[in-house]
Amino acid sequence: MKASQLQSGENARILSITEGPHARRLAEMGCVPGSTIKMAYAAPAGDPIAFEMDGNLLGLRKEEADYLEVEMM
Repeated sequence: MKASQLQSGENARILSITEGPHARRLAEMGCVPGSTIKMAYAAPAGDPIAFEMDGNLLGLRKEEADYLEVEMM
């Protein structure tokens, strides 16, 4: 499943990053396989999305979150 499909409060582990224009930037921000993320909240229209990762909030556009393949924990 994609990180953009998580609901508020759900935890997931990143499995992979899909190759594409946002892959390198996501990896540089710490979104690497094995990392855990929690969907904190989304803007009223669903974009952008805030994720908690390592005690920090990470804001991603839905398009960017679609690059993160995750599994529910």
